[in-house]
Amino acid sequence: MSKTFNSTPVVPQPRFVLHLVEPQAYAGLLLLDKHLAQSALTKTHWHLIKVRTSQVNGCAYCIQSHSEEALGHGETEQRLRALPAWRESPYFTAEERAILAFTEEVTLLVPYQLRDATYDEVVRLLGVPYLAQVLLAVTNMNAWNRLGIAARLVPA
Repeated sequence: MSKTFNSTPVVPQPRFVLHLVEPQAYAGLLLLDKHLAQSALTKTHWHLIKVRTSQVNGCAYCIQSHSEEALGHGETEQRLRALPAWRESPYFTAEERAILAFTEEVTLLVPYQLRDATYDEVVRLLGVPYLAQVLLAVTNMNAWNRLGIAARLVPA
């Protein structure tokens, strides 16, 4: 007996629009994004953080939008495709690898927490002031992911 499968994609419906329900809180997250965009954090690092955090959290909307944004700012498709396997990929610098390890450990606090070796490597390569900006970027991106997933934002 053969089975037939419906190939029509299931498109989840958004639950609500956060900026309409909580405009002031939404504006606060945007303010931190604006601050980070004007900080010493490079666009390349910021985009890697946005995309990798979104991949780890499984936020389809953010993966799509931030990948497109990264490509528009000069990131390559090759590096974006390799991002889930960055440890095995030759395309990332020592600094980017440290940032990606930090991003994953801060995003997945349980069960790993932030290991001392990861923290020490980021500080050695980037310094504490830059690390603070990376931490704020990871934290804010995690907030956006959680909001996007909970509100069920749908990629275009």
